[in-house]
Amino acid sequence: MSTERSYTARKQLMWGLVLIGLGVIFLLDRADLVDASTFWHYWPLLLVVAGINQTIGYPSAREFKGGLWTIFVGLWLFAVFEGLFGLTFGNSWPLFLLMAGLQLVLSPFVQRRFPQSKENDHA
Repeated sequence: MSTERSYTARKQLMWGLVLIGLGVIFLLDRADLVDASTFWHYWPLLLVVAGINQTIGYPSAREFKGGLWTIFVGLWLFAVFEGLFGLTFGNSWPLFLLMAGLQLVLSPFVQRRFPQSKENDHA
């Protein structure tokens, strides 16, 4: 199986499992076995899962960097919604400057790590 097809199959499998999990939660909520509202504050972690899925395997350098941003935004939203480390929307904006700087520093390493990547995909 080619790396592109296996990458696509893995992404499809991950999203299928997420949909199955959501369906089970909603079904159990409708059967009054669990309270689905307790799961809503975890939705940013779906972004983290999507970002991890985007960074593993054989992504292009562009997909890898996009996956890192997706992971960052998911973790940031979760931390803000949960009030972790005293973070709020108003006081945590410098984290985006740090992440942008980190991306600039890591960009040459990412480009070397994924030399076979096609930078024109998904553009």
